[in-house]
Amino acid sequence: MPIRLLIADDHTLFREGLKRILEMEEDLEIVGEAGDGEEALRLVEALRPDVILMDINMPNLNGVEATRVIHERHPDAKIIVLSIHDDAQYVYRALQLGATGYLLKEVDAETLVEAVRLVARGEGYIHPRLTPMVINEMRRLRRLSEGLVGEEIVEGGKKADPWHRLTDREKEVLRLIVRGLTNRDIGRALGISDKTVKNHISSILSKLRIPDRKQLIIRALEEDWLKR
Repeated sequence: MPIRLLIADDHTLFREGLKRILEMEEDLEIVGEAGDGEEALRLVEALRPDVILMDINMPNLNGVEATRVIHERHPDAKIIVLSIHDDAQYVYRALQLGATGYLLKEVDAETLVEAVRLVARGEGYIHPRLTPMVINEMRRLRRLSEGLVGEEIVEGGKKADPWHRLTDREKEVLRLIVRGLTNRDIGRALGISDKTVKNHISSILSKLRIPDRKQLIIRALEEDWLKR
């Protein structure tokens, strides 16, 4: 079964460009288009797409608010925010409100397609260029609050450092995930197969007691694991 997509963007030419890119892939199908946030809400209800590509700046109802409403009504909805804003606060806010991915509109076709496939499988994706800014934002927020995303791991009555539960290879994979690489790119970088990458990710999530890739990225940024 193909991945069913809804594109929500108020610029017709941009929507057409996305359609041309995505429709070239046999496993992707465009089932609807919306020109504003309110229309996006109606089409989500009517079509129940697998993945929603959501522009931030739209009339009537902006993409951030539309994301919030869709996530409240359909918690399992998979939304990729498409934006010109390369501000970490936009990214964090979108993730907080239910987005599974965040891409800049300058994204290349190969990355866009791979991000759609990852999000459709329940994983998260953040545009690679945004990673340094997101890290700084997470550090700022961590100074305000010491709350952790994942379940705390306690050993011998003390909070354990879960980073040390990972193998060296798993640490390499985790660093590349946080930097925004897709499974395919991780496999190429490390000289391993896509299946092996998936197996490593499953092991990482299990060891860290974190439910999905999006939460893994947030936790890794909060804990400064890229510096380890």
